[in-house]
Amino acid sequence: MTQSRRMSLIEAITNVAVGYALAVVTQMLVFPWFDLHASLGDNLALGLVFTTVSLIRGYALRRLFTRFERK
Repeated sequence: MTQSRRMSLIEAITNVAVGYALAVVTQMLVFPWFDLHASLGDNLALGLVFTTVSLIRGYALRRLFTRFERK
């Protein structure tokens, strides 16, 4: 059984939202250990950058593996 397009979209959106929240919370907890102090706005912006990079990486790897699968 395959996943419907709607459920794939819901899964992808959920994955991104959870990843973004986890990145921001992790930064807020870990940065002080390294004597880095960022405002909430800075943490939110940095989390968005990391999330964007993660999305691009995930897409590129999925396309790469799809190409290998076809050969």
